[in-house]
Amino acid sequence: MGFGTRGRFAAAVWLLVGAASAHAQDMLRHVDLSGPEMTVPLLSRDDVAAAVKAGKVDFEMGRLATLDLSELDLAGVDFRAAYLNRANFQAADLQGAVLDQAWTMEADFRGANLAGAQLFSAQMQNADLSGADLSGARIAADLSGANLSGAVLRDADLAADMRNQSMGLMRAVLRSANLDGADLRGADLGRANLEFATLRAADLRGADLSGVEFSGADLTGALVAGARFNGADFASARLVDLVGEAEADWTDARNLNRARRR
Repeated sequence: MGFGTRGRFAAAVWLLVGAASAHAQDMLRHVDLSGPEMTVPLLSRDDVAAAVKAGKVDFEMGRLATLDLSELDLAGVDFRAAYLNRANFQAADLQGAVLDQAWTMEADFRGANLAGAQLFSAQMQNADLSGADLSGARIAADLSGANLSGAVLRDADLAADMRNQSMGLMRAVLRSANLDGADLRGADLGRANLEFATLRAADLRGADLSGVEFSGADLTGALVAGARFNGADFASARLVDLVGEAEADWTDARNLNRARRR
């Protein structure tokens, strides 16, 4: 790909990931997800391992889709706007890594260490982050359909970015995501989208869930003591056997009368 074409494609990516979720999903129709940038790696696993060992920590816009990078030490590596669709990061150390604007659709992060990582404007639809450690991470990514069951998101920041909304509201989108048994203690999910997500037995103690869209979500057995649900929308949400319900803040929560209680 020539520099001009590459630059134009990068600009298109920036516009895509900077948009609000609904708009971004509409724009996905205009991106060729089967093209070589999205599917064909230009480096091998050995190339990446050798580069990191030699001190290279910048793979910005790198084409690494489908690579097996499992169990590698990639702490602090910059994958900004990189093409990582269906890459295997299982049990890799990505502590403090930068994945802003990265394409990681259907990537495998099972058991990976993403503590303190940056995941701003990343496209992570249907990625598998089950059992991953995302504690303290900054996450304003599209994780629609992703698997975060058993993941650790303690003190993670998934809140909407209210500073610049010219391209739409930047926030964590977890529509239809699986967060069963996830540890979200102390996390900030202010105004995140969790429509139709499952949070069965998830630990939400002390989490800020103000303004979250919970429509159709399943919170059966979730631990909610100290959680803040101010202004959250619970239309058709399943609120069964909540633990610590009386100790949560439900101020101005919407459509509680439309939530399912059994």
